[in-house]
Amino acid sequence: MSFCRRAEFEILLAVSNEYADGKLSIKRFGMGEEMITKKELFGKTRSGEEIYRYWLENAKGMRAGIINYGAILVNLFVPDKDGNAVDVVLGYDALEPYFENGCFFGAVIGPNANRVGGASFELQGKRYQLQVNDGENNLHSSKELGYHKKVWKVSEKEDALVLSLEDEDGSMGFPGNKKIQVTYSLTEDNELKIQYEGESDKDTIINLTNHTYFNLTGHDKGTICDHVLTLKASAYTPVKPGSIPTGEIASVSGTPFDFTEAKKIGKEIDADNEQLQIPGGYDHNWVLDGPEGALREFAVVEEPVSGRRMRAYTDLPGVQFYAGNFITKHTGKENATYGERDGLCLETQYFPDTANKPGFPSAVFGPERRYKSTTIYKFD
Repeated sequence: MSFCRRAEFEILLAVSNEYADGKLSIKRFGMGEEMITKKELFGKTRSGEEIYRYWLENAKGMRAGIINYGAILVNLFVPDKDGNAVDVVLGYDALEPYFENGCFFGAVIGPNANRVGGASFELQGKRYQLQVNDGENNLHSSKELGYHKKVWKVSEKEDALVLSLEDEDGSMGFPGNKKIQVTYSLTEDNELKIQYEGESDKDTIINLTNHTYFNLTGHDKGTICDHVLTLKASAYTPVKPGSIPTGEIASVSGTPFDFTEAKKIGKEIDADNEQLQIPGGYDHNWVLDGPEGALREFAVVEEPVSGRRMRAYTDLPGVQFYAGNFITKHTGKENATYGERDGLCLETQYFPDTANKPGFPSAVFGPERRYKSTTIYKFD
């Protein structure tokens, strides 16, 4: 089934047919420029709830497949220099592997992405205990109950897919009744845009990200070490064992963490450097140049063989560049074998352990401060 756009007026049209493994529905929206979206059954949860994959496509050959389980980006087809589109994100062909998803492929992480030291934090004089799930620390809120394991409500818009959920006070140890919304859109400028919104009736920690693993050669093509990366970040946050930031903001100058000039990811990834040895390669937070709150380009990833180039934008203060050091060998989409460093993540964020680091940008949100951010991955 293909997508198309027509410059003519039509009323909203919905067509349903039987598909190989479930229902296929097509919706045509709007007036003038239109978008047809495809919805197909992707599987069922253990409790029997149906999960669907929603496809967005632009006129330039890009396609994005998103499921309402974990708000997960399952597929992203991007043309190469010759116009051949392949899937450039790691993931699975069926729902069942996402019930485990130890690598968090493609998922929206929340309410707090990354690590919290000692699995606890203090807010307004009260200490909150989180799940201890990463040594003595907390990683990604909860591996079983986090937003990457939730069934999200879906609203299909003319040019976007809107996913939402509600999270009650005390869930996973975090205060506040929270309402969260994530909007995916795919523009004619080859931008995959992810917009996040959150509100809470109490002050709490909200730090959302997307954990997609990119491989611009193709999800099944092996290492990303020959990808060329530029990061517009003159500093990073060093870590101690357990990958908890020390609280220092250190210059990247003269270190393997300097990507201010383009270089291959693999050039120094195995250098004799204590900071690289702690997480087995790159898995650190970079402090992005430019003012927090201003949407700006922060990274460029280039793959010379395919000619694909991805530019990344955010209005957040940091990004976790993770080189896939701990991808264990297993089977992914199309029976591809995934392993160590076969995908890279650019997880836009507030800094790790910011709840316990007064010198870091605050991720406290509540009645007086709504959470709102945008991340864009643009291909040219």
